[in-house]
Amino acid sequence: MLLWLTLALLGSTTCWAGQMYGIGQGKYFSTSSDCEITGIRVATSIFGLMKSIQVRCGSSWSTVYGTSGGNTQEFILQPGEYITMISGSYKLYMHSLVIYTHMGRYGLFGKESDDFSFMAYPDEEGQVLTGICGQHKLLGISGLCFNWSYPPTNITGVYASQ
Repeated sequence: MLLWLTLALLGSTTCWAGQMYGIGQGKYFSTSSDCEITGIRVATSIFGLMKSIQVRCGSSWSTVYGTSGGNTQEFILQPGEYITMISGSYKLYMHSLVIYTHMGRYGLFGKESDDFSFMAYPDEEGQVLTGICGQHKLLGISGLCFNWSYPPTNITGVYASQ
């Protein structure tokens, strides 16, 4: 566990949402920090690099952040479902993301690598993912950070179904 924590802290910088995972560098991007995230779309290259990321807020998709091309996958949340944890791996570029929800579902993007791993989650119980920021370069996403806040339907620490 200590090794994993050490690896997660290596190569990280900060961003408006806190900890950045990955080496960063390149063009900065940011989604809204108060979005009710209802889906995530990621494109990966045949070499296992994350090329781009897109977030669905409510029923609208954000701009595609990163570079064009790649194999696109998406993970759509069910009504009242929230993202409560994210893990992944990176080296020079992001390689994988695993998105976990409070309903026990998860979505896997990219290919896990033996490089640097991370696990991101909110500081306080009941908070959920409400925004993503990061950086991208010529070949893809070079770093990501995550904004956590309380969802509008959170009632006394219990996620309400809609």
